[in-house]
Amino acid sequence: MQLVMFISLALLAFAGNSILCRLALNLHQMDANSFTLIRLISGAFMLALLVALKGHSVPRLMKDSSSQDWLRGAYLFLYAAGFSYAYLLLDTAAGALVLFGAVQFTMLAKQILSGQRPNTFELMGMTMAMGGFIYWALPDAQRPSLLGSALMVLAGMAWAFYTLAGKHSRHADLDTCKNFILSLPFLCLLLPAYWLWSPANFNGQSVMLALASGAITSALGYWLWYRVLPSLSTLSAGVLQLSVPILAALGGLIWAHEHISLRFLLASFLILAGILLVILGANRRKTVLP
Repeated sequence: MQLVMFISLALLAFAGNSILCRLALNLHQMDANSFTLIRLISGAFMLALLVALKGHSVPRLMKDSSSQDWLRGAYLFLYAAGFSYAYLLLDTAAGALVLFGAVQFTMLAKQILSGQRPNTFELMGMTMAMGGFIYWALPDAQRPSLLGSALMVLAGMAWAFYTLAGKHSRHADLDTCKNFILSLPFLCLLLPAYWLWSPANFNGQSVMLALASGAITSALGYWLWYRVLPSLSTLSAGVLQLSVPILAALGGLIWAHEHISLRFLLASFLILAGILLVILGANRRKTVLP
């Protein structure tokens, strides 16, 4: 029951992150650089504070950083930066299709290359969930920008590798704190963009949205995600994330008091049924293995 609760909270945090990002970048016209900077810095600060309150020394924690820790920090930076820039070039539906398509493909390829071919239940569930997702998003997707698509594919692959690395996490709080702090040095790569093509543009509301995205939905959401990942199969971790755009859309519908369409209900059913089949397939694999 605790695992289900943590998974649900993590996915809700991801959906909230999507809504906050959309509001900051689209509604308030915040530039991608500033959003990424504030998001990662506030996330690192929040996690460092929580880790310190639990009695850990943050300087000592960072002193023990390995090459794998730095790699996870790089994945986190690539995802956050790629997502923010791509979001300015793609509409919501097209961006979701490209992002989660890249995540699914990367995680499925990793599972196959590791010698664990999906069983019948997993294949059926993945097909059903992805089909429901495409059925929901494709009619509203405009022709995507080539650059925006490339950036979103990069973001999706980086997030997939960040997720895969989390399957080996034994201390979710400490690992997530390290990941955010080690992502900060990579932020210097964004500084030239301020002068070349993306000058700073933000206001008080957009800064608050970016702070909420970093300190709450990103920091705490990713902490929970790393806590549950060791208990999930690779395919389950990937397919579960297909529910995030549906949760974000549902939040938008409730917030804006919009009508819930039949297409949305059918897509939600297909995605949830597909997720259930993948989880059942993963559990069956565990019982079959000696």
